[in-house]
Amino acid sequence: MKPVLKLLVMWVWMPGALLADQNDARLDALFRQLQQAENSTQALPLEARIWDIWVEHDNAKFQQLMSKGMAQMGADDLRGALATYTQLIESAPGYAEAWNKRATLYYLLGDYKASEADINETLKLEPYHFGALSGLGLVCIAQNEYLRARTAFSAALEVYPAMDGVKANLQALEQMLRNSAI
Repeated sequence: MKPVLKLLVMWVWMPGALLADQNDARLDALFRQLQQAENSTQALPLEARIWDIWVEHDNAKFQQLMSKGMAQMGADDLRGALATYTQLIESAPGYAEAWNKRATLYYLLGDYKASEADINETLKLEPYHFGALSGLGLVCIAQNEYLRARTAFSAALEVYPAMDGVKANLQALEQMLRNSAI
């Protein structure tokens, strides 16, 4: 697949970075299938498998921290989860999903600049991270950067065309932009 995100992120290789979730050989085929899925019924099982791979890590300590952070998020302990993901990122800076989870937390806490910074780190490591691309669109909307939001949502749909929530967000954004041009 060709890189989708040349407009959104600079490509950076981190020498010595740990191989993690986003380097899994199973992802290429799953992303190809995801792009060909005609509807959400076909796409959702592929999406779930991709998320499972992104969360996996071959280091048990890092996997444990990921699970702990997810449990904290599920229990609405956002500050605790933030601390857990910060610890995980410090220990495993090449773990894309740790950056993505922390980006989500920053978004929920209203720190959009920090969220965007972590999204950019996620996308450097996993350029096809449709969740991060969608999140970038939401961060841009929160900062009234509507054209950047459109670019981010469009990039997410290049990776995952059947992503209904992103399609709806993009459609609403396009309508808003048309109305504001009048």
